[in-house]
Amino acid sequence: MGIKKRFAEYYEQGFMPWVHKNPDFNLVEMVEKWPIQPCKTLEMGCGTGIDAIWLASQNFDVTACDISEKAIEMALENLPKTMKNSHFYVLDCLKDPIPGAPFDFIFDRGYFHSNRTGRDRKRLAKKVAASLRPNGLWLNISGSYDAPERETGPPRMKAKNIVDAVEDFFEILSINATYFGSDQKDPAPAWVCLFQKR
Repeated sequence: MGIKKRFAEYYEQGFMPWVHKNPDFNLVEMVEKWPIQPCKTLEMGCGTGIDAIWLASQNFDVTACDISEKAIEMALENLPKTMKNSHFYVLDCLKDPIPGAPFDFIFDRGYFHSNRTGRDRKRLAKKVAASLRPNGLWLNISGSYDAPERETGPPRMKAKNIVDAVEDFFEILSINATYFGSDQKDPAPAWVCLFQKR
């Protein structure tokens, strides 16, 4: 089953274990501590828009997209009516042109790891690089292999899988082992990775 059909079915069935009420603390910490200054930003696979809306509230100019129409409907419901610096689109980031490119900063929480083959992950890394300005940053949060497989957890990836996909296009600034910011009592382990376009 393709990624578009898979996520359409998840949203229609209400199966959304990745949905969270608050912005992922990993994003918040990286923006505040690196720091990443407000800039022209893309969130790939934005889901219900919580992280994109937080970025916009911090004065980032945000474009956010998801493959699921239902996800974008939910994101628009979450978007404060007074917020004018965020724009949401239904599209396939791997295949479709992305409005507003190039960007200074790209964020994804679980989009990269949803591409299950090394070939697709490498194609996505190339697309991310092409969508960034020189020296642009990509913050990626992906499921980690450092825990037993879970019945409803994210895809588990080895750090090597990430490095193999991105290193031709990006300098790897950091890879940290942590866990997803989540409403779940036992959040899944995650890699938090910051890359800079070569």
